[in-house]
Amino acid sequence: MKFSRTAKGCMLMCAAATMLVSCSSLNYYAQAAQGQLTLLSDARPIEEWLADQNTDAKLRTRLATARQIRTFAVHELGLPDNNSYKNYASLARPFVLWNVVATPELSLKPVQWCFPVAGCVSYRGYYSKEDAAAYGRELRAAGNDVQVGGVPAYSTLGWFNDPLISTFIYYPDAELARLLFHELSHQVVYVQGDSQFNESFASAVEEAGVERWLSSYGNQAMRDNYIKFSARKKEFLKLLLTCRSALEETYASKASQANKRAAKARLFQKLKDDYQLLKLSWGGFAGYDRFFAEPLSNAHLASIATYNDFIPAFRALLAREKTFSRFYAAARVLAELDKDERHTQLKRLGGPIAVVAAAQQ
Repeated sequence: MKFSRTAKGCMLMCAAATMLVSCSSLNYYAQAAQGQLTLLSDARPIEEWLADQNTDAKLRTRLATARQIRTFAVHELGLPDNNSYKNYASLARPFVLWNVVATPELSLKPVQWCFPVAGCVSYRGYYSKEDAAAYGRELRAAGNDVQVGGVPAYSTLGWFNDPLISTFIYYPDAELARLLFHELSHQVVYVQGDSQFNESFASAVEEAGVERWLSSYGNQAMRDNYIKFSARKKEFLKLLLTCRSALEETYASKASQANKRAAKARLFQKLKDDYQLLKLSWGGFAGYDRFFAEPLSNAHLASIATYNDFIPAFRALLAREKTFSRFYAAARVLAELDKDERHTQLKRLGGPIAVVAAAQQ
């Protein structure tokens, strides 16, 4: 039997995982390999979708926009010129996968899982919502706080040709550009076990890239809408950070466990109430409602990592290096350093900022 390069890659990853993990983890790796292979198998080149007379007119427009954004990413931002985001897959589900995040009952420190490619991360991804929910129930039964959240997009770090997906193709133009620039950036530089570095770098490229893309292709309405989107995101994340800080103070206190549980319940209720007030100030915009789809828990805030900590440093580095190619080269030099030294140099460049971002874009 002859296998495609993609199929071989999936099987090799699964075989490597088999040698590296216990039998209890094999089912997880099998669903991950099968889910990735199915996604890639369902994807077709953009040109085929555009040439197909049965392709919906709205989808045709979105794919043409995505193709233009992809070209801009290569020629103006120096991002990888490969086959990522040049195919499209239509899925019969709202998310490409679901992430499970867990913490102890009275702690914001997430449980860690380690994988052969991505390193250690604070989530496990499932292509089936039911499988994710089942694993979440196991973790809850063990006494953990758990969040199961849908993810519209992810990066395989260049291992495979990541496709455009129906889960995000209908995003507004600037948000679609933001997502593609961010995910492609992970193919430029990625350090296992250093989310602060990885996400801050990708966010800095995304930020600078969208600014340039809007300058070239946006109109005033698009720029205004993106400013509004960014402002709402900043306000929502500030709300989460305030709650997280109060919880950290509570858990670090000498109060009894019963009092800590009571304070935890009050703080989560306050978060829900404050969010309703924030929605009113936005004129009823409900874009963050799905964050509250499950009962709030520590896991909701553990998945809000300090992913933008070093954005000021990367902004300063881009300003210093002047071109994206030199900026990427400088980031690769940082990536080769010991983690402590890497963070020390980033702090010298710009210093961390207390802004948080959602973990699955």
